[in-house]
Amino acid sequence: MQEIFKIERVENPEEKAEIVSEVLLDLPDWFGLPESTKTYIDDSRRLPLWVARKGEEIIGFISLTESSPETGDIHCMGIKKAYHRKGIGSQLYLVLEKYAKEKYKYLQVKTVDEGHYAGYDQTVSFYKAVGFAKLEVFPTLWDEWNPCLIMIKSL
Repeated sequence: MQEIFKIERVENPEEKAEIVSEVLLDLPDWFGLPESTKTYIDDSRRLPLWVARKGEEIIGFISLTESSPETGDIHCMGIKKAYHRKGIGSQLYLVLEKYAKEKYKYLQVKTVDEGHYAGYDQTVSFYKAVGFAKLEVFPTLWDEWNPCLIMIKSL
């Protein structure tokens, strides 16, 4: 039986920060660096953000930023570990994409390149499944242990 969840846009800056904090703290394999996690939480206050809830429980979110007037960026996305591989990320992405199509020609996302961490290999597979393609790898943009892969999608 498929789990029922709802997705809605959140406007309140403090609520956004609470959502992002709760979800990212559940994902230490992806968001284990306190400094960068704090940046995601702080940034979320000013960005468009959608939350997935099962009843009253927060189970995931996605946020959007802009790298140019033509390109939106998936700023951050997280689904609590217990809810991985249940279609929640895909549904969150589709809501963000619908919104982004009204403003941008392209979407991009930055993640760790394949072959370094199993969790990020799953992340890259997810983005490929929703239509993103690899554009370029910047081996030291973040640091040598986390080569930055930029993936793009035409809207």
